[in-house]
Amino acid sequence: MIDSQPPAKTPKGAQTRALILRTALDLFTERGYEGATMRAIAERAGVSLSHAYYYFRSKEELIQAFYLRSHEEHMAACGPLLARERDLEARLLGVIRAKLDTTEPYHRFSGVLFRTAADPQSPLSPFSAASNPVRQQCTSFFAEVVAGSRTRVPEDLRAELPYLLWLYMMGIVLFWIHDRSPGRIRTYRLADRTAHIVARLIALAGHPLLTPFRKATLQLLADLREDTRAEDAVQSLP
Repeated sequence: MIDSQPPAKTPKGAQTRALILRTALDLFTERGYEGATMRAIAERAGVSLSHAYYYFRSKEELIQAFYLRSHEEHMAACGPLLARERDLEARLLGVIRAKLDTTEPYHRFSGVLFRTAADPQSPLSPFSAASNPVRQQCTSFFAEVVAGSRTRVPEDLRAELPYLLWLYMMGIVLFWIHDRSPGRIRTYRLADRTAHIVARLIALAGHPLLTPFRKATLQLLADLREDTRAEDAVQSLP
């Protein structure tokens, strides 16, 4: 597992770490992930190669640091909304829109990163073991989004819902990566319309008539996860 926690313990160290990360994102955008080396990143940032490796042990760790920073920026942007709003649809839409707003500066870079991160075997994939720490933080965040709303959620669904909402957001982000409309208006429209549908489905999930459907869906998710664990175990064999 990649440790994305910064070794910087001083303001200067934090500035140097931020400079290296910012430089890396620029070079990844210009040259692609494979084309940008740690040496080139260090030279562009004006630090020694050993200094760059002190803060980031690999290019993969740089990407995990980007994922973490993106998540932290997203949470900060959502703070005021979640503090005042209790309607689930409004909370969910606000969270998705905030994600689009905070990641917009990285739109070009995200397209470059997607070429590598889309590979299921890549440690840069949002679904990889290396990405698990940030993924767990994101799902915990969605648990707070749901818990702070007025909507009553069945207990069995509540356990799975944060991960499902994270998947929903990742689907929106994937659409955003490919969106070339002015101001990503198509992505914002997609968020507006789907947030309403998702919130309504959650609100209706506790209805007695939908209980069999809900339980069948949750069982399907459990089966898929079990299949994934079995595949991972086979692939890890020598």
